[in-house]
Amino acid sequence: MKKLLFLLLFISCSAFSQTIRVHIDGVLHTTDLDGRLLLLMSKNNKAEPRFQINDAAGSQLVFGMDVTGWKPNTTQLIDIQAIGYPLERLKDVPEGDYYVQVLLHKYETFHLKTGQTVKLPMDRGEGQHWNEAPGNIYSAPIKIHFNPAKAGEIQLSITQTIPPIKQPEDTRYIKHIRIQSKLLTEFWGRPMYIGANILLPGGFDEHPNVRYPLAIFHGHFPADLEGFRTTPPDANLKPDTSERFHITGYNKIVQQEAYDFYKQWTGPKFPRVIAIEIQHANPYYDDSYAVNSANLGPYGDAITYELIPAVEKQFRGIGKGWARFMYGGSTGGWEVLAAQVFYPDQYNGCYAACPDPVDFHHYTTIDIYNDKNAYYPESDFKKTPRPGERNYLGHVLTTVKEMNQRELALGSRTRSGEQFDIWEAVFSPMDADGYPKRIFDKYTGAIDTSVARYWRDNFDLTYIIKRDWPKIGNQLKGKIHIYVGDMDTYYLNNAVYSAEDMLKKLDNPNCNCVIDYGDRAEHCWNGDHTQPNYISRLRYHQMFIKRWAEEVKTRAPKGADQQSWRY
Repeated sequence: MKKLLFLLLFISCSAFSQTIRVHIDGVLHTTDLDGRLLLLMSKNNKAEPRFQINDAAGSQLVFGMDVTGWKPNTTQLIDIQAIGYPLERLKDVPEGDYYVQVLLHKYETFHLKTGQTVKLPMDRGEGQHWNEAPGNIYSAPIKIHFNPAKAGEIQLSITQTIPPIKQPEDTRYIKHIRIQSKLLTEFWGRPMYIGANILLPGGFDEHPNVRYPLAIFHGHFPADLEGFRTTPPDANLKPDTSERFHITGYNKIVQQEAYDFYKQWTGPKFPRVIAIEIQHANPYYDDSYAVNSANLGPYGDAITYELIPAVEKQFRGIGKGWARFMYGGSTGGWEVLAAQVFYPDQYNGCYAACPDPVDFHHYTTIDIYNDKNAYYPESDFKKTPRPGERNYLGHVLTTVKEMNQRELALGSRTRSGEQFDIWEAVFSPMDADGYPKRIFDKYTGAIDTSVARYWRDNFDLTYIIKRDWPKIGNQLKGKIHIYVGDMDTYYLNNAVYSAEDMLKKLDNPNCNCVIDYGDRAEHCWNGDHTQPNYISRLRYHQMFIKRWAEEVKTRAPKGADQQSWRY
């Protein structure tokens, strides 16, 4: 009876409310399509609505629904109950004039090694961005008057396709490598590739017999190697304004830093190493977090045992664990610490700046072990939302619930391609349907304690280091460096505090770890007390390559070549 009443209510709401009907041009719709159909609405035309969806206060509107087997010559109806962000339902949109467009984020079908079949958006060279993914189809923005209480339909037609992305070309110093991973291909049931952008050292061609250490920079998807240019800043560069750093002309600062790095890299006394940035975008995110995962597959093994040896073989790397080290910030900060812990003999040092949560007692502002709800602290009467993002003064910019509401609008079943969903995809066990098992209900915030225990045992780095120290301590001592601002934008410093407390207590052997904090520094402070964050964030290569080149003198095995690459 309840189901019948709900159905009648749903039909009634749909029949007497404004809805959106979407048609695809026949040229773009010749086969059945799967994906996430997104309705984008904006009060302004500063940019296309698809480029105005974010966690900031100025975000415009998105509403999403799954489509499966969308057949040619048929339409889709986006009804008034469609879930959205920042407003929860399409019915909540105030009457008014809006610029609107629709976009279909296409999904492919994967037949996993585990036996499950899933539909996911494969990365197409853009680093998993639904609004830029080549092959996605969309409509041109039009201005409409929307009234959710008015009966009738608004017709929108998808007529455009996002074009392919041109691949970067090799230069004298910058090279590119892409390999098919046997391990990942077996897991995903289709050819899967990983790659790297490579920066060759000065004098590489002039010293054909030298073999080099490998400096591995982890982070979000790098379309090409950034922060390196062989020419001075563009003379006619129009100054931009950095909203994050409140600086006009930041684009010129970025170009100047890149040119200065080139001069250091090729100048005297700079350690000669091969620097690489790894490309491991996948169906869930712009990178894999560089570990083996139930849902993403064996990316840790693929990077460590397939990609890195391929780079070293082609570009004369030393090819030994003592001659590899890692550095990175944010996602990359977590990755380098995780890779060092899970592959202690394969890497000889990690420099982790502003790492994603390294202790899940502080999963940003959530304690997944003791809290019952991710969105609100337990209380008899109050319902105070957990903060999700702040500025360096502590002013809250958005909440955990709002961040997850955006993800829920962009994709169901952990398919948004955003931050909380990728953590869930990497850290969670696989659910019965082949998608990641939820750590918490995306709508209510209720935490699943069984999933929390799985996260702890497999990916809580603080817990794992303490648990496994008797086995891996001698391989890790002196290799761990963590840096974070004490006003990190995403509260990541809280997990580092817990990690530091644990690391200081380790013995047999002592950890000899480095933990450092930046006073009032937001995301992503990396340990440089001499420069503002907007400068130091541009100097990862020159900071950590020099630092490691000194430290390795005490950690290299007896007889290791530490001289030929220091020309």
